[in-house]
Amino acid sequence: MTTELVLFDFDGTLADTLPSSFAAFRAVFKKYDGQDVTNEILVSMFGPTEDEIIAMNFQNTDLVQDAINEYYYLYGQGHAEINDINSILDLLSLLKENNKKVAVITGKSRKAFKISSEALNISKYFDLVVTGDDVEKAKPDPEGVHKALEFFGLTVEKAVFLGDSNADIIAGKSAGVRTYAVQWLSTYQSTVFDIKPDAVFANTADFISLLKNEGSLR
Repeated sequence: MTTELVLFDFDGTLADTLPSSFAAFRAVFKKYDGQDVTNEILVSMFGPTEDEIIAMNFQNTDLVQDAINEYYYLYGQGHAEINDINSILDLLSLLKENNKKVAVITGKSRKAFKISSEALNISKYFDLVVTGDDVEKAKPDPEGVHKALEFFGLTVEKAVFLGDSNADIIAGKSAGVRTYAVQWLSTYQSTVFDIKPDAVFANTADFISLLKNEGSLR
């Protein structure tokens, strides 16, 4: 069965934004709450939106909003260093040229997604974006994937989901769609998965080959 809908996670999957996110989180956790957090600790907090991560993990609750505001500022500034995007844009262009529906399922807040998508000029490729603000349950819950399938009126057999984290793989597999792990950007979240993905792609070319082999791309 050919693929009609390609669902992507965002950070670490479509954009090399994790270094910017890590740096901004580390800065505000240290400045406003005196916490020295590692990237590994931050990954363990991921799932909720950026606002919720700070609010849920700060001890100094009076400074939560100040930390959130500075997080977004620092996160936005970090996009000037992102340059690993051409292969992703080529993939998205190819999918749209073949009339595929493309959606993003991300735990990012709508505000964080807007910062990244505008900085990278990538929004034009997406038919739907489901952010952390649009769901009640974050990944690994499959709610976001289910929302996308319902929006397009497609069955699970017509969709695939790609992500870089253990939570992505659990969400996709729980929803019943073919689910692939990606490790094609400089920074990604997981190398070990609780549920085995259908494949792991180290580059976009291998995913393109899979779609061509199944007859989904010209």
